[in-house]
Amino acid sequence: MIVRLQSTASTMKDAAALAAKGEPHGTAVIADVQTAGIGRQGHTWHSDDLGGLYISIILRVAGSTPILTMALGLAVQRAVNDLAQVSSDLRWPNDVMLSERKLAGIIVQSAEGALIAGIGLNVNQTEFPPELAEIATSLKRETGREHNKEALAERVIAESLRYVKLDKKDIRKRFEECSTWPKGKAVEVDGRMRGITAGLDENGFLLVQTPEGLETVIAGGVRPL
Repeated sequence: MIVRLQSTASTMKDAAALAAKGEPHGTAVIADVQTAGIGRQGHTWHSDDLGGLYISIILRVAGSTPILTMALGLAVQRAVNDLAQVSSDLRWPNDVMLSERKLAGIIVQSAEGALIAGIGLNVNQTEFPPELAEIATSLKRETGREHNKEALAERVIAESLRYVKLDKKDIRKRFEECSTWPKGKAVEVDGRMRGITAGLDENGFLLVQTPEGLETVIAGGVRPL
């Protein structure tokens, strides 16, 4: 089932409410506008522009949050690359990047006995708030043309349900193949750690080689140096 809304406070909350009613794996909520979009680590997600696409999917699968987040990143990357004819990158753990700017963000949260996957994709926006103007982009800004949000939504959902079925070893391998971030990238983590990325551990956490030794990044803002 797909629930389509023009505007809502949060598709994550809508999907959680549906999960509480027992709606099955793969049930999705799609909105053009969110008035209170949820981002990672308590942040908000700018989502008050009709050019964006906001999707939340009920997942009734086993798996750790980092691995599922990477699986969803791979799904969004495949969908936008195929339909928009772009070459996007994946920034560990949850961002789809284009021209080194954020195109999409992903969050996975537990709710009502299920996992809720939230995906925010910048599609046809031409402007962003000043605080995001230098770090965010959209498919329209990058390609110079508008894109069909309905087709993108359907493809993102289909790819998401396909990728979350993969085992974690396959997801890690594919992520390392499809992202420039897991290996050999100079990064800073939350302004407290600097080093060179050295792969992913078996749980999907990022390994960073620092002067002090090999560190495991469980969560946090990873940015290039």
